Amino acid sequence: MRRIVIVSVIALAVALGALLAFRHRPIPISNDIPTQTPSSTSSSNIIRIVSSLPRTGSAATQTISMTNGIRMALQEAGGKVEVAGVTYTLDYVDWDDASPTSGTWDPAVEKANAQKAIGDPQVMAYIGTYNSGAAKVSMPDLNAAGLTMISPANTWPGLTKPGVGEADEPMKYRPSGKVTYFRVVPADDLQGAVGAKWAQELAGKGAKVFVLHDRELYGKGIAEMFRKNAEPNGLNIVGFEGIDGKAGNYRALVSKIRESEAQLVYFGGTTETGAGKLMKDIDDNGLPVKVIMPDAGYNEALISSAGAGPLENKVFITFGGVPPEQATGKGKAFVDAYVATYKVRPEGYAAYAYECTKVVLDALIRSKRMERAAVVEAIAATKDFDGALGTWSFDANGDTSLTTMSGNTVKDGKFTFVKILGQ
Repeated sequence: MRRIVIVSVIALAVALGALLAFRHRPIPISNDIPTQTPSSTSSSNIIRIVSSLPRTGSAATQTISMTNGIRMALQEAGGKVEVAGVTYTLDYVDWDDASPTSGTWDPAVEKANAQKAIGDPQVMAYIGTYNSGAAKVSMPDLNAAGLTMISPANTWPGLTKPGVGEADEPMKYRPSGKVTYFRVVPADDLQGAVGAKWAQELAGKGAKVFVLHDRELYGKGIAEMFRKNAEPNGLNIVGFEGIDGKAGNYRALVSKIRESEAQLVYFGGTTETGAGKLMKDIDDNGLPVKVIMPDAGYNEALISSAGAGPLENKVFITFGGVPPEQATGKGKAFVDAYVATYKVRPEGYAAYAYECTKVVLDALIRSKRMERAAVVEAIAATKDFDGALGTWSFDANGDTSLTTMSGNTVKDGKFTFVKILGQ
């Protein structure tokens, strides 16, 4: 039987107010840095940095590590920054751009996050996105508002480079005519090239390769970049096919690959779009192929979803930069501090999120005035930045000058460094 509850207008208003206050309460940088209250965060001495990453679903393990990296950078700054002689308190807000129903990034959620950031005048930097497709959603709005967007993980070349992606890329993401988007990770035109070269080394010249992709911007894009570089590296493409990342199994696809007599499979996709299940079905059906994946497979979720056995010396992953255990200098200092703080090794992109935050803080210090335009100008002028990723600069398109890539595999249930690629 349905019960009817009458709530007074006053009580309802109080409850609603409490809910809104809770939803918008900023996330503290760390336990020893005071959390800003809803009233104090409207003060003019606050600089807000937000991140928009998929915090729900299978990417959560990776993005937890990334937000930990952001928090570390802010904590190392003492939670404050001085701009033009004025000291500002840093307020970090961690936003999810994934939908709870799908467990992956959602265009509507990502657009809403961008609009929230634009509407808050104290937001000076937007760290994100994780997925290149999500970046396409928020880039135009953030650019029109003159708000800095800096990504630790987007790799689709068309986001920044003319003549590589779609005909109107990247200008359609720059309605203001200015570059306001930056990334600290090498793009897929480089990753596709080193992946094809490595495939030739692993399978041999003249080897037959079956290329798969998840039909998404990142996955299909990197698969296209691999295919473009395959023939010059002496590889024979015997299949190029999109898959359903939510399929129950890939047994029919495995049979098709077997019939093609492919010696190697290239999968352009992510752990969230079927990589683990694909590897498991390849192993269960005894298909004797090696599999190369791009950087989105370099996470513990891949091992959890596939199991260590199907990956053991069978999966080979290209990654921008070097894995944590190979880091030196400031990179090693970051890894050591991360392990000391969180008691686990950082996931691959934690250092990139840390670096993004360090770049933002450096730009804030160099800004002549506390305005979004000044922050964009300062970040664009970043040259010879000495950070956890090495010494690098931004070019005119907002791309990093870093080109180092690494090859990794799985041994004894753990990711293992194989070699530096592209040299």
